[in-house]
Amino acid sequence: MAAAAAAAAGPVFWRRLLGLLPGRPGLAALLGRLSDRLGRNRDRRRRRSPWLLLAPLLSPAAPQVPSPPCCLCPEGVHRFQWIRNLVPEFGVSSSHVRVLSSPGEFFELMKGQIKVAKKRVVMASLYLGVGPLEQELVDCLESTLEKSLQAQFPSDLKVSILLDFTRGSRGRKNSRTMLLPLLQRFPEQVRVSLFHTPNLRGLLRLLIPERFNETIGLQHIKVYLFDNNVILSGANLSDSYFTNRQDRYVFLQDCAEIADFFTELVDAVGDVSLQLQGDNTVQMVDGMVHPYKGDRAAYCKAANKRVMDVIHSARTRQQMLHAQTFHSDSLLTQEEAAAAGDRRPAPDTWIYPLIQMKPFEIQIDEIVTETLLTEAEQGARVYLTTGYFNLTQAYMDLVLGTWVKYQILLASPEVNGFFGAKGVAGAIPAAYVHIERQFYSEVCSLGQQERVQLQEYWRRGWTFHAKGARAALPALRRGVFCHL
Repeated sequence: MAAAAAAAAGPVFWRRLLGLLPGRPGLAALLGRLSDRLGRNRDRRRRRSPWLLLAPLLSPAAPQVPSPPCCLCPEGVHRFQWIRNLVPEFGVSSSHVRVLSSPGEFFELMKGQIKVAKKRVVMASLYLGVGPLEQELVDCLESTLEKSLQAQFPSDLKVSILLDFTRGSRGRKNSRTMLLPLLQRFPEQVRVSLFHTPNLRGLLRLLIPERFNETIGLQHIKVYLFDNNVILSGANLSDSYFTNRQDRYVFLQDCAEIADFFTELVDAVGDVSLQLQGDNTVQMVDGMVHPYKGDRAAYCKAANKRVMDVIHSARTRQQMLHAQTFHSDSLLTQEEAAAAGDRRPAPDTWIYPLIQMKPFEIQIDEIVTETLLTEAEQGARVYLTTGYFNLTQAYMDLVLGTWVKYQILLASPEVNGFFGAKGVAGAIPAAYVHIERQFYSEVCSLGQQERVQLQEYWRRGWTFHAKGARAALPALRRGVFCHL
């Protein structure tokens, strides 16, 4: 999944986009330079094409760190046990995993889960929209909080919401104004944190206008948590994501350890974020360095420690838990557990939450993804899906330099969320098509079109936002790799 504190589109993308804007001063010169540069790059890549097959050898191998004494992985997936030396490993039964198929199902499940929550509601997203469906979600939160106070035995229900500062502050009516009534009415139970990238500061922060400032860096975690139930998704809290914007959604039921981890992670990012107050002002947690007024290096160091402490603590906790339970004789098959009703079934699904917060020098997702693509062997098939096709050079080399089969699903221009937008944003779909064509031209120049296939998602009246990766490897048993 997309990462916290990561820009939606990098500078390379914007340089490409500039050359595609009609009616702009210097268009011919810009387009000429762009074309020349792309031509030189393409020629250079073609000349080195025989060496491209060495890319897997030049990419980082799986980290060589000692494995803890507890070995959870079945024989078929033993090769992936190194991931738990980077992040906590959660073993669950596949009977507790449910994949949702539509935005409407996602929205209805969210509302239903909020209504029955007793202990905690944790929601991390890029932003909260301002339409009637988003208001319906806020009303559900308000109703549940009200019931928690009026109950015969009042609950200690807490609501924690993490959003991006720049995206959540866009316009006069925005995510902040939508949530103010909750903060004002339930100040002891509701927390709203607004992450502000440390890269947007000084003159840059003053000069870059709204919308454009969001390209510098964003909070991009998408997790929705209700007591011990967790929804991992790429969907934001906005009306299109509840109606006609296709994304992916994995619902993990009764997974207390995973819910605890994501609660702690969102709390950690929240602690290094600006805190929304009832009067619509913001302030930092006492003792925390300010993200854009304070020293950047000091802020990033503190944020790294806060987040990594959560990851290390969860890793240690999971290793101890697995040693005590998953290797004891109390484990039952799913059928036996269903009959007994009081003991957990043996885990057959492994979940690794991968974190990417590059300003804080946390690049776990990048390390694991590159390693998985590098280690994929001949005969494997990798499925990649993205709403915005803009591979880094490292990923491009890995795709082009192996014998693994790739099936890549992209958004067609018509289902790109920026299709038909005004101004610069309207040119974004064309820019992605341009990047896609450049990549496919290189695929064809290497004679790899049978091995690397590109497909475009199209559905009338819908947009496409799903992002993910799945590797079908020989002898690989079922497993889930969760990217944040």
